[in-house]
Amino acid sequence: MEFGARGLLEIRISPADVGKRVSVRRVHRATDDAAKFTDTVGVLTSWDGGVLSITRRTGEVVHVDATALVAGKVVPAAPARRRGPAADHPELARVAARAWQPVESERLGDWQLRAAGGFTRRANSVLPLGDPGLPLDEALARVRRWYAGRGLPAYLQTATGARGAQEELCAALAERGWLREVSAEVRIAPLAPLAAAAPDPGAPEDPGARVRLARGFDEGWLGRYQRFREPGPEVRAVLAAGPSVWFASVDGALDEPPLAIGRCVVDGRWAGFMAVEVAPRARRRGLGTAVMAALAGQALSEGASAAWLQVEADNGPALAMYGRMGFTPHHAYHHYRAPAGA
Repeated sequence: MEFGARGLLEIRISPADVGKRVSVRRVHRATDDAAKFTDTVGVLTSWDGGVLSITRRTGEVVHVDATALVAGKVVPAAPARRRGPAADHPELARVAARAWQPVESERLGDWQLRAAGGFTRRANSVLPLGDPGLPLDEALARVRRWYAGRGLPAYLQTATGARGAQEELCAALAERGWLREVSAEVRIAPLAPLAAAAPDPGAPEDPGARVRLARGFDEGWLGRYQRFREPGPEVRAVLAAGPSVWFASVDGALDEPPLAIGRCVVDGRWAGFMAVEVAPRARRRGLGTAVMAALAGQALSEGASAAWLQVEADNGPALAMYGRMGFTPHHAYHHYRAPAGA
């Protein structure tokens, strides 16, 4: 945002504040009438050679020349949540990892190396929650060797924009040439309103009455799930694993895949939603809402009270649907890929 500034401005940050969340104002351009300024809020990840690097909530890195600063201060580590359940990043990251488990894993200090034959980056990336027990460069070399031995690219899954997130690690990976390939959002919501959600207005009938819940999935469910070419053993293993796993289906015509599907994993107070898909010909009929509501009702009966899901930032229809259901952004997560030839 650009704006004109009035009043006393003060710079109250220094290189000693690297690692803290800051708000800075810098000169963007000057005109004959007045100077124009730009604000940036994020984690100060470096201050080298007179240049500040600030990682925003989205993972974007902004570089600011110290000579352009007109104001700066340290701000609280994370913004207050006005709606939805409270949680820091490590708690949600561990819950999400239990809901999407790899076929193979190994510990490297507090890091978890995960592999599942290449099925999804989430199950084939490092979850770096804490200290790997080695200097960073040595840890990254171990990571590359571990994935190379399985014929897989090396990825680290990181997060920005929440209490306990990993802006400094993101900056360190970028400095070493690791490429940020995919970014998405983790969103959260209270569970009870979701369970009571009604189908979209104008639906020709109540699809909620036709949602089937089951502990497992069949070939029809897999036929609607469009995240692989052939459902190998890794796909089946990842989908089936979790603390308390439920699958939803809305049946279509005989001998055809379901019109809509979904998956929910109940884990303590959390219910995670994933694999919610609707056949193109059946969209805008409330089927996605009905699937989510049925799964949420089951999660409530098991004692859960909060909901989470992951969604790509450019998935407009999904963002709109989840927004209507009360989901709000909690943090952004990213997959960094090791540079070629490293």
